[in-house]
Amino acid sequence: MKLNDPSHTALREANGLGLEGRARRGDHAKLRLWLRMLSCTTHVEAEVRRRLRVRFGTTLARFDYMAQLYRQRDGMKMRELSRFLMVTGGNVTSLTDDLEHDGLVVREGSPTDRRAWIVRLTPEGRSSFESMASEHEEWIIELFAGLDDAAVPELYDQLGKLRVHLVLSDRTAGDKS
Repeated sequence: MKLNDPSHTALREANGLGLEGRARRGDHAKLRLWLRMLSCTTHVEAEVRRRLRVRFGTTLARFDYMAQLYRQRDGMKMRELSRFLMVTGGNVTSLTDDLEHDGLVVREGSPTDRRAWIVRLTPEGRSSFESMASEHEEWIIELFAGLDDAAVPELYDQLGKLRVHLVLSDRTAGDKS
């Protein structure tokens, strides 16, 4: 990349912005990588949130909720659903109330546990989610277009190795407690 290359200027400007701007040249490469990953994730998430709001009048939390239910045709217990989402149990109840009011989910008592509710997408909810998911996929492809197609599988593999390392580290740390 040449110094007068527009992408170099954009990168230099991006380095001074947000979380990545906290890193200094002398910082460990892995710290700089962490901050760059966090900056990219934050940027992509903000853009996806914005597009979901503008295009579909919905939130990322609602989209994520519906995505979990979409994978489970027979529905999920609300307690189980809350484990897959990054929201509290109270927020799951609130999301369920809102989506049920909009006709996108139904909530039924569990036949095996009278204390539990099972939630599933309605046909309208499935159709609505499919429309959002299709565009969401296009947005992600667009947002990641700055990556070399050949680099994507390698980056995916490397992040997979990091994830395994983190899970094993969690287990080891738990053994020491």
